[in-house]
Amino acid sequence: MASSHLKWVARAACRLPLPIMKLLSGKPAQIDGRQLDPVVQFMVRYFAEPPGTLASVQETRDGFDVQGNWLTHPPEPSVRIEAWSFQGPAGEVRCEIHRPASLPAKDAPVLIFFHGGGHVAGSLDSHRDVCRQLAHDGRCAVIAVDYRLAPEHRFPVGINDCIAAFDSVVANAEMLGIDPARIGLGGDSAGGNAAAVVAQQRRKAAFPPRLQMLWVPWLDMSKQSRSYQLFAEGFFLEKAKMEWYTDLYLSKPDDALDPMASPLLGDVDGVCPAVLLIAGFDPLRDEGLAYGEKLKAAGVPTVVRLFDGLVHPFINVAGYVPAANAAFSEATRYLRERL
Repeated sequence: MASSHLKWVARAACRLPLPIMKLLSGKPAQIDGRQLDPVVQFMVRYFAEPPGTLASVQETRDGFDVQGNWLTHPPEPSVRIEAWSFQGPAGEVRCEIHRPASLPAKDAPVLIFFHGGGHVAGSLDSHRDVCRQLAHDGRCAVIAVDYRLAPEHRFPVGINDCIAAFDSVVANAEMLGIDPARIGLGGDSAGGNAAAVVAQQRRKAAFPPRLQMLWVPWLDMSKQSRSYQLFAEGFFLEKAKMEWYTDLYLSKPDDALDPMASPLLGDVDGVCPAVLLIAGFDPLRDEGLAYGEKLKAAGVPTVVRLFDGLVHPFINVAGYVPAANAAFSEATRYLRERL
């Protein structure tokens, strides 16, 4: 079936009565004392790739771009999208600025957003509707960054683009209508990795980040936590895929020990306040929880929210999956309150 048809099938399926979903999905998935949300279980069973599937780099990228907006909120017409770019260490980096119509023309808060995709996939296209809704609900500008991807650009090229994005927004704050003291960092999965790294690397800047919002973040490439084994297959993101991403991203095995790749290993003293949004059925669950504990131990104001019944990455399905939408609404409330 053509991908355009599958989008409408997936959206229609999300509107099925819950008893029918439960009947079609079979026995509820229960692992480690948690139960998978019934709508999520239905979607994983009928719309995720079969367990153990490893697509090529291009197939993975195409999948992100085609499917990334299938189940997001409907495009919000009041948010204007502008192209912008800056010069990073390896050349020009494209961005999109999502600006709500009600936002002040100057001194506005902004969230710099880094998309997920294992540092291999994802793009401005795959997360456009997500960023548009974050801007609308969060009442802030959102600058989405099209950082360079592996394997063409292995570590640390892409992460240097992300650091340069923060520096460039600060340097151009007046032109962009941004308050340099109200710049947040956000991202999902690999984008959460990037946001955490930038927060660490720029904690002593003249205008340090104000907030880091990490959705299902990838924080440790040096080892696999227990949740890798618990959720190795069958819950969208799989252990084998994470290993594939890691091999494509790192330039050499020792890079996994570098805090620029694994921020869980980094120094978090003095980093900006954090909000971590973690899925209960996710190989990355435990490293997210561990990072939350590390931040709290360092005295960093930190909110850790574990959404027991969700899978990775729920930010892209919040328009049609009620449990994901509730998590999205909670996240944007934190944006409004803390940015």
